[in-house]
Amino acid sequence: MKLFTKYNRVNITATILTFVVGSIAFYFVLHYVLLRQLDESLRSEQQEILGYTDLYGKFPDIQNTKHQWISITPAFSMIQKPFIKSLPFYNKEEQEHESIRQLSFTTQVGPSLYLVTVNKSEAETEDLLQLIILVTIGMIGLILLSNYIINRKLVHRLWQPFYTTIDRIKDYHITVQQPLQLSKEPIDEIDLLNDSLNKMTQRIHQDYSSLRLFTENASHEMQTPLAVIRTKVEALLQHTDATEKSIQQLLSIEDATQKLSKLHQSLLLLTKLENRQFPLTETVNLAAIIETKLEERQEMADSKKITMQVNSIPVILSFHKHLAEILISNLLNNAIRYTPENGNIEINLTNEGLSIKNTAAGTALDNEKVFERFYKAEYSSEGTGLGLAIIKEICTLAGYGITYQFKEQQHHFSIRFI
Repeated sequence: MKLFTKYNRVNITATILTFVVGSIAFYFVLHYVLLRQLDESLRSEQQEILGYTDLYGKFPDIQNTKHQWISITPAFSMIQKPFIKSLPFYNKEEQEHESIRQLSFTTQVGPSLYLVTVNKSEAETEDLLQLIILVTIGMIGLILLSNYIINRKLVHRLWQPFYTTIDRIKDYHITVQQPLQLSKEPIDEIDLLNDSLNKMTQRIHQDYSSLRLFTENASHEMQTPLAVIRTKVEALLQHTDATEKSIQQLLSIEDATQKLSKLHQSLLLLTKLENRQFPLTETVNLAAIIETKLEERQEMADSKKITMQVNSIPVILSFHKHLAEILISNLLNNAIRYTPENGNIEINLTNEGLSIKNTAAGTALDNEKVFERFYKAEYSSEGTGLGLAIIKEICTLAGYGITYQFKEQQHHFSIRFI
C-alpha cells in the first residue's frame, strides 16, 4: 500500500468520525438551544397574560394561530410552580401528528381560579433544526470532498521529489564513473534524504573503486609468483639426478600451485561478477558453445565411459560470451566429475531453459548449501568448491533462475531463461 493511500484512509476515516461525533453533539446542542428559546417564548406569553389580568382583572382577548394557541379552564387547585413539557398532538388542520411545547400555570381572576395552558408547535423548530442539519451535512460533504482533492493534488506534488529520488536510485549502478548526484529540494526532509544518499553513494563509490583497484593489483601481483613457482618446479623436474621422492614432492608442489592458480582465478571472477563488471550485451549462441565445450571434454568423458545425450535447439541470448563459456564449462565439469564410470549425462536446451542431469556417484547434495562458496560433497575432494557458486552468480547477474534437484539417483541442475 502506498503511503499516500494509507494517509488518505487514516485521514478520511478520522475526519468522518470527527464530523459524525461532532454532528451528533451539534444536533443535541442546537435542539437544546432552540427548545430553550421556545420555552422563553412561552414564558413571555405567561408574563403578558399575568400582567394583563393584574392590571384589568380579566383575561386578554386570545388570538389563537395554528402554531400557538391558549386554553383557559377553571382550576380546582393552585399550581405552585409553572411547568413546561413536550407532548404529542394531532393537528387537525395539517392532518398530521406533531410535537408541541406546553406551559401550564394557574392564576386568580376575581374570585375564580383558572388553569391557563399556552401551547406552541415545535414544527417550526424541527423544520429549522432539519434545515440546519442538512446544511451542516452538505458542508461536511463539501469539506471532505475538497479535502480529498486538495490532499491528492498537494500530496502528490509534495511527494514528487521523493519519487524522482527513487527513480534516480533505481537507475544508478555502482559501475558508473561517478557517485550519485541528487539535486537540492525546497522540502527539508527530501533535501536531507538526497544529501544523505549523495554522501552514502560517494563512500560506496570510493570503497568500490578501492576494492576494484585492489582486486586488479592483487590479480596481477599474484600471477607473477605463481608463474615463478611453476617455472622453478619444471626446471627442477628436468634434473636427471633427482630422486623419486624429490620428484613426487615437486609434483605435489606443482599440483598445489595449479590449484592455487585456479582458486585465485575463481575468486577474482566472483569479485568481478559481484561488482557487475560484465555487460550482458553480446549475442551468444548457447547451442554452439555447448557443442564446443562437449568436444573439448569428450576425451575426459570417454575415459570414464560416460554416455552423453544432447537434446538442443539453436538458442540465441543477449549475454556475455565469456560468461556463457564459463557457465557451460563449470556445469559440464561438475557433471563429468561427479558421474561414476559407465554413467550417463543428459543435456536439454530449449528457449525456456537449460537442464543437465547426471548419474550420481553418491547421495544428494545439500540443497541449502549447494551454491555456497567452498561447498563440496562429502565424497568429493576434487575442485575448489567455487564452480557452483560461480554458476549461481552468473545466473543472478543475467536474471536467470537456477535450481538443484536429486531424483532417481541423478543430480539435476536447471536454469530458467524466462
